[in-house]
This record gives sequence, C-alpha cells and structure tokens, in this order.
Amino acid sequence: MTAAARALAPQGQVHSVLAVPGMHCAGCMGKVERALAAVPGVASARTNLTARTVEVVHDPALDMPDLVAALATTGFEAQPRVLVEDAPSAVKPLLAPLAVAAFACMNVMLMSVSIWSGAEGTTRDMFHWISAAIGVPAILYAGRPFFTSAFAALKRGRTNMDVPISIGVTLATGLSLYETVTHGPEAWFDGTLMLLFFLLAGRCLDAMMRDRARAGVDSLLRQAASGAMVVEADGTTRWVAAAALQPGMVMRVASGERLAADGELVAGASTFDQSLLTGESEPVAAGRGDTVHAGTLNVEAPVDVRVTAIGQDTALAEIARLMEAAGQSRSAYVRIADRASRLYAPAVHTLAALSFAGWMLAGAGVYKSLVIAIAVLIITCPCALGLAVPVAQVVAAGALMKHGILVKDGSALERLAEINRALLDKTGTLTLGRPVPDDAALDALSADEAAIALALASHSRHPLSLGLAQALAARGLKSAALDDVVELPGRGVTARWNGASVMLGKPVAAEGMATALTVGDRPVRMIGFADRLRPDAHAALGQLKALGIECSILSGDAVPAVAQVARQIGLTAQASASPADKRDAIARLQRTGRNVLMVGDGLNDGPALAEADASMAPGSASDVGRQASDLVFTGDSLLALPRAVRAARFTMKVVRQNFTLAIGYNVLAVPLAIAGLVTPLLAAVAMSTSSLIVVGNSLRLARATGPVDGRD
Repeated sequence: MTAAARALAPQGQVHSVLAVPGMHCAGCMGKVERALAAVPGVASARTNLTARTVEVVHDPALDMPDLVAALATTGFEAQPRVLVEDAPSAVKPLLAPLAVAAFACMNVMLMSVSIWSGAEGTTRDMFHWISAAIGVPAILYAGRPFFTSAFAALKRGRTNMDVPISIGVTLATGLSLYETVTHGPEAWFDGTLMLLFFLLAGRCLDAMMRDRARAGVDSLLRQAASGAMVVEADGTTRWVAAAALQPGMVMRVASGERLAADGELVAGASTFDQSLLTGESEPVAAGRGDTVHAGTLNVEAPVDVRVTAIGQDTALAEIARLMEAAGQSRSAYVRIADRASRLYAPAVHTLAALSFAGWMLAGAGVYKSLVIAIAVLIITCPCALGLAVPVAQVVAAGALMKHGILVKDGSALERLAEINRALLDKTGTLTLGRPVPDDAALDALSADEAAIALALASHSRHPLSLGLAQALAARGLKSAALDDVVELPGRGVTARWNGASVMLGKPVAAEGMATALTVGDRPVRMIGFADRLRPDAHAALGQLKALGIECSILSGDAVPAVAQVARQIGLTAQASASPADKRDAIARLQRTGRNVLMVGDGLNDGPALAEADASMAPGSASDVGRQASDLVFTGDSLLALPRAVRAARFTMKVVRQNFTLAIGYNVLAVPLAIAGLVTPLLAAVAMSTSSLIVVGNSLRLARATGPVDGRD
C-alpha cells in the first residue's frame, strides 16, 4: 500500500483503484458507488468520471477480484488501474461507427434531395429502397454503442441515457421501413442517421477529453527511468527493472541518467536537474545523505543511491495522484451536464408518447398517431442544442490556432471566459526557461577566446554549456580546434589549445548562474547567465489587468530568483512552492469565489494546471505540462494569454446566442409537430435548418476581429 493510500485509508484498511471504462454519466457513477458500498468490508467508494476510475477503501481480506465481481453484477466491467499505454482507448471503438454514420448520412441525404424535388411513384420507391439499403445496415452498425449499452442496462433492470436514444432510433427506422415496403410517400433514414452522427460526434469528443486526462496522469509515471544498475553486496552490478526495485537496494546512477526511484545518496556527489519536480532551472547540488527523487536527472557525476521509495510511493507518483484528484474536482461540471442530458431525452420521448396517446384518443388511428409521434421525436432532436457549444468551440479554436494558440479542451473556453485571477509560474512561463549568457560578457571575449569557449561548451550537456554554445553559434562563430578534451564531473571541461591548457567550468566563487573560461595564463573570463523575461511580458500583464484579471507569481523556484522577476514586472509572488502547495493555493482562491487561471510549464505544475479552472502552458513546456493544460501557446510572446481570454469571452457570447436560437426553434416547432402540422420529412428539414443556423452564427468566430480583440 502506498504512502498516500495509508493517509487516505483508515487504520488497518486498504486503498485500491479500479478502472471502470463503462461509466458515462452521473447515473453510472452513483450505481458504481452504491454497488461497492454494499459489499461487506468496503468502507467507502469514490468515482472519478474524468479518469473513469473508482477509489475503494476496504478491508484487507477483500481482494481485487471481489471488487471486480461486485461491479460485474451491476453490468460494469472493471480492472485494476493500469497505465494508459496498457489501457484501451475510449475513442477508437467510436471512430468506425462515426465514420459509417457520416458516410451513410451524406449518401441518404442525396437520395432525399430527389424525393424533396418531387420524385413520385416507381422513382420515389427506388430512392426509398436505395436509402433503406444504405441506411438500415449503417444504423445497425453506427447505433451499436447505444444499443449494446441500452441492452446491458435493461438486462439488469436499470436505465441509462442510451435507452431512450435506442428507442427513438429503432422506432424511426422501423416506421421508415414500413413506409418503404408499403410505397409510402416518406421515409426518414436521413434524420435517423443524422441523429446518430451528432450523438457519436459528441461522445467521441468526450472520450478524447477523458483519454487525454488519463494520459496526462500516466505520463508522469513514465518520467522515471525504466530500471537501474543495482550494486550487490559483493560489489558486482546487475540491471533491475523499476518494478522489481526494493527499498534498501543501492542504485548506481551514471551521469546523464534519470533515477528510477526515490533514495538517499550513500556515495559520491553531483548536481541534479530537478526542474520536472520544482521548476528550478539551475541544477541542485546533492551530497552524501541528501534525498533525491525518481525522474530527476543526474547531471555531473556518478553516484550511489540507496532506494527509500519505489513505484507508487515516490514523489513522482504523488504528483500524479494530485493531478488525478484535481481532475476529479472538475467532474462537477460533467455531473451537471450529464444530469441535464438525462432529463432532456426522457422528456422528449415522453412528449412523443403523449402526442401518440392524444391523437389515438382523438381517433386519428395508429398510423397517423405514430407518424406524428415520429415527427415530434425528430423535430425535438437536440442537434441544434448539441451544436451550440462544440461548433463555437471548434471555430474559435481554429481562429486561435492561426495565432499560435492550441485549444486542447473546448470546454476550457467556457471556463477561461470566467477567469478573474491568474497565477503564473516563473521559469519557462514568465521567463523563457533557458539560461542565456550575458551579452556584455560575450562581447568582452576575444575572437580566439570565443571560439575556444564554443568548442568547450559543445562537449558538455550541462544547461549552462548548452546555453553558451547556442548563443555563440548564433553569432556566427566557429569552434576552435582542441586536443585532449576531457569532461570532469562536477568541475567542467578541460582541453589543450595550441599547447595551452584551457578550461570551461564552475567558478571558484560567483553569485547566481555563471561559468568561468580559463585560457593558459590569461585572466579568467567570467560569463554570467540569466533567465530572461518572455517578450511582451509587461504588455500582456497590462492587458490582463484591463480585462479585470489580477495576476501574481506562484513558483517552485528559490526565493531570490523569484523575487528578482517579481520586482521586474511588479507582481506579488509565492516562492519555493511544492506541487501540493500550488494546488492548495489555487483551492484557497477558489473557495473565496475566484475563477483561477494557472499558467505553468513543468511537471511540478501538473497538479496546479489540473486543479485550476483553466490552464495554459507554453509550447516549450514538459510533456506533462502540455498534457495537463487546457491551452498551449507555441510562440515566445506572453500576449497569447490576453488574446485567449478575449477569444473565450467572445466565444461564450456566441454560445449564448446559439442556445437562444436553438431553444427558440423548439418553442416554435414542437407545438406545430404536436398539432400534426409537421410531417416527419418537414421535421427533418426543420431540424437540419436549426442546426445550420447555429453553425452559421458560430462561423462569425472565424473573423479575425472576433478571437483577436473580442469585438463583435
């Protein structure tokens, strides 16, 4: 059991996590929690819809198979939580049905155009039969995700959102076939396929979001090395996979390797790149007795590390758990949306049933009453409502993409529009995150000194050496010819140039980031480094303030480095913040009613990016930072932040207009359908027209003036 599990579980109980891919809505979540809570020995069960997992605190006598079996009785397949690379994608099974529905819908619509144009008799029957030949197999295949889910629910005496969908699709298809066989004037295969297409498109987008959330968490765990060289008691070494490491083993970690587990240095000294955990760009020195963590990079010298924590007990895994817990906090939005959807579909089908019953009582007969009920079902299809948000999001995302801003989660635009507080990381966010040598120090170098410095720097992977080599190469310089090049761990790079000894390495005494160049008997050249502010940082912060957004710095870097940047840009700051500290700071602001935007780039920012109402990361961010964020900006300019906020606010204005149009359509059309004044064919046309109106309104977001400056 992990350290976090021991903290969460009562004394003597076990904490387990199960993946439940079949959870789709709030109703599913309730059924899963109740099923597990009813098992003797289970203390609590808490679902996470975003990750599609359930955390169970239970008696040690209960094994995983017992929990899996309990869920199976309610129709939910479950398995122990696995990494995303081993877990099946939720999107892939939906892609083929979506493609079939789209292809069939387009072809059947072509047949319908001829019928709408006045085709009669044998010609009309032929088009109906062709539509049936295309539509029925496509409906059976594309509707399979809904039919399977509905059947599984009904088989166990419960209902879900897919039950009314399946009833509507089956009824419309059956009546269309009846019309075809009896040479009737109308058939509605096109409307049924359109309904399936929009439903599958929405489900695919939802699945993509969930897969990405799960990938963001699991990618953290892959930052650690896959294994380590373990030193045996007799001094020999052997390779041990990370999963097989045990506390007490001694890992030998070479320069340039990442750690596979947390541990304590027992031999040697080195510097470690901890930017993934703390955001600190400068490597941190560690010696005998110091603690080092999985996922950090050993920069300078080989060391021996005694393992103290493995797997789910490491600091890296704890950050992953914080991210997943933060993702669960967002499930409140999902629950609200699912509840609205669950109420909408039954209401529509109830309305259709009442229409059928009313016309039957009025003496209209089974056929006419059924046709009117079908018209009500089709005309009340929530396509326009379903498009109101996603189409606006897609168009806005495309416009932002032209300006180098990638929107990964469309729902983030809704949250971003409400932001009134922004927290910004320092390294890699407010600053470029790259050590840049001082221009004056480079100008002071002679031509041969600059060439020697470039040659020495190119032989090292130290962050300062990389920054120096890049800056000198950008000046068009060429490397000097060196002999006997040697990199001394922890000291620097030495060589010989024209018989003289040269060295680029750690200065004896210097404040901040610096390196020293020694060429023979010449005076030592000190080269200082700084992490420069991003372009337009002051202008971007001024625009955010004008938008009513208060900004401050929230960083894991050391106090002096953060204080220096805070003075430059005039913001308050919190320094030396751990991943948990950042997440807690956001939660405190949210409890006071603030809607928080987090902007960060490192692994240590992952939980904060997931916890915030909306989040952004630069394109230079770590894989984890990019995956955990809602938006990514690819350029160096910080003006991407106010641009995205303005675009989000304009998008939500259009979304509200779309809802007004969609609801207005239903208010006008539904009474006409119930009154029997709209045939299923006209209902399909009206439904399509309402969707086109919503799409047309959303296309206004593609105008440059909209997403760029928010003008309508």
